[in-house]
Amino acid sequence: MSHANAALTPRARLRLAQLVVEQGWTYAAAAKMFMVAARTAKKWADRYRADGVDGMTDRSSRPHVSPSKTPPKRVRRIVALRWRERLGPVQIAGQLGMAASTVHAVLTRCRINRLSHIDRVTGEPIRRYEHAYPGSLIHVDVTKFANIPDGGGHKFVGRQRGGRNAIQTANRTGERGDSSHGYRPRIGIAFLHTVIDDHSRVAYAEICTDEKAVTAIGVLQRAVAWFAEHDVRVERVLSDNGSAYRSYAWRDACADLGITAKRTRPYRPQTNGKIERFHRTLADGWAYARFYESTEQRNAALPGWLHSYNHHRAHSALGGQSPVTRLTNLPGHHS
Repeated sequence: MSHANAALTPRARLRLAQLVVEQGWTYAAAAKMFMVAARTAKKWADRYRADGVDGMTDRSSRPHVSPSKTPPKRVRRIVALRWRERLGPVQIAGQLGMAASTVHAVLTRCRINRLSHIDRVTGEPIRRYEHAYPGSLIHVDVTKFANIPDGGGHKFVGRQRGGRNAIQTANRTGERGDSSHGYRPRIGIAFLHTVIDDHSRVAYAEICTDEKAVTAIGVLQRAVAWFAEHDVRVERVLSDNGSAYRSYAWRDACADLGITAKRTRPYRPQTNGKIERFHRTLADGWAYARFYESTEQRNAALPGWLHSYNHHRAHSALGGQSPVTRLTNLPGHHS
């Protein structure tokens, strides 16, 4: 494909070259007809003689030899400092005695010019993946939120008033306080079991009182049924190495559902990064988004927020579309 400022298109070049080579026109005459220089006419005629029709396309302007190009050994050294020590172009340039602009050009060429592209633990480039269709893989996990005392928690009403509210709530519910480091009333924890589809990012969540295997299995069964109502058949499930997901009961439950159970590598939450990122969105958009006067009020707001997330919230990884727009796994479409 010719560039934007080309005087001749590949088709016009071919006509010009054929006039010169096959019909015997002079370079000057052919150039005058196509309103280009005689030197240009000669160039395309010579290419036509050498390569035929294929010679009419643009060639790369990249030079055959680049004497000033950064040596491969130096490139490997720059990459190693970036990966292992997470240094910037100025720091790397100072250690290697070269221009920072050259270092930045190398980092950009290697696609590690941004630290967000590098894994914090290993220093290796982040390898992003996405399964091809809904249901191919779902992620499961549990996140925890402290219950809210009646009247509001300390994040909104301050520690003094929040502490009084917590004591009153604990007294009302009959919970004992923690006296190991001063009196701390126990008002309980909400265990939020979350499920998210890898391809579409459609999410399902339930608030439970624990994270035991039997609870996690119940959530999985209901989530699979919920996805089935949306014409999505779950094939695989990815979890961390929590005790519930390492249990034989979880393995057997997945087998009964016809699902392949997978677990992340220990100490590698990045593998389950989609659901970890969803937890942050969940906290910002629901758990801490506004003032709740009680746990019950916060719990009642979850279904509405999930509907908004799945059906209306623009997702950056989906090109600004909502997750539900990717639920194209109609019966028989992928299986």
